[in-house]
Amino acid sequence: MQVPPPATNGPVIAGYFANWRGNPSQQINTHIICFCESTGRWTSNPRDECVNGRADSWNDQGNNLYGNFKQFYLLKQKHRHLKVSLSVGGWTWSKNFASVACDPAKRQRFVQSSIKLIADLGLDGVDIDWEYPKNDQEAFHYVHLLYDTRIALDAYQQQCQQLDQPRLLLTVAVPCGPEHYRKLRLTEMQPYVDLFYLMAYDYAGAWDSKTGHQAAMFGGTLNTDQAVNYYLAAGVPSNKLVVGLPVYGRGFSNTDGPECGFQGVPKGTWEEGQFDYKCLPKHGAVEYNDHQRMASWSYDPHVRELITYDTPQIITQKCDYIKQRQLGGAMFWELSADRSPNDPRNLVNTVYQALGGRLDQMPNHLDYPNSEFDNMKNHMNL
Repeated sequence: MQVPPPATNGPVIAGYFANWRGNPSQQINTHIICFCESTGRWTSNPRDECVNGRADSWNDQGNNLYGNFKQFYLLKQKHRHLKVSLSVGGWTWSKNFASVACDPAKRQRFVQSSIKLIADLGLDGVDIDWEYPKNDQEAFHYVHLLYDTRIALDAYQQQCQQLDQPRLLLTVAVPCGPEHYRKLRLTEMQPYVDLFYLMAYDYAGAWDSKTGHQAAMFGGTLNTDQAVNYYLAAGVPSNKLVVGLPVYGRGFSNTDGPECGFQGVPKGTWEEGQFDYKCLPKHGAVEYNDHQRMASWSYDPHVRELITYDTPQIITQKCDYIKQRQLGGAMFWELSADRSPNDPRNLVNTVYQALGGRLDQMPNHLDYPNSEFDNMKNHMNL
């Protein structure tokens, strides 16, 4: 089978858009990855507005796509470098992966469902976030899942006579914890995967006995540099490895500072102990940067509260590391927690400026002749 051109031609700025808490349309990105809930049969939940929302006018004639995915398509028309992928899995919804990947019939159902979602919703690819294969057998079947998905993506492009267009994306979110990444068959995975999104965060939290840095590049039991070295040594090309950056902080209560004991976690923005970056630093807290470890935090001595997160200064340093190691770019979890685009502390703009002028410019896909939606088939011209 003829293979389409490469999916990317430079470093990416990718961002997950998980909860539909805010529209990232004004953010500067090359890739947006949106989560959609899955059922046990791996078909989209029709009750979820991320599938076919009715946020805008829907008085047109015919069977049309509305809501967020229509807006994403219009955004793609304006910004031809912007790709939108659908992510399946995540911490909450990974429980079905093992049974699907290990069963050829279920695996094909997953693959065909993914292709249909791409064709119907006007997407540029699929992102698989399996957290995590538990043993070598599951890792083996993970490779088969990726292979089947890659073959189907290329076949779909051939069917649509789009082999002259960039390859549809197949990406994976991958762990930084050695107990998880050592189980992956990375050498076998990499031929089928365009980008590996390294989840380089959550190194410290409420589960620990002492406070720590949740996304340090160096030092500590867990850090990003050791994970990068492992993935590269396992055969993942450097330009396929994308470093994840947290757009949130993790808090610790009743503590005297970094690497100290603590008691409990503070009430967060949406859940216990976790704060949107746009809310940080909190009033009364002082911000600190450890440039050796590439880690940062805030501390309020009056309430004895520490929050670990990435500041713009540390993000800039991490971008220097990405350039030095010739990695595939940066990924954010997740976009709605960032500050407004005009804010000088906006993290996406910080990365854009730091990586500057050398980003992926491969065009996105706009032709979806097999979509079930009339307006998508007609490029929104009705």
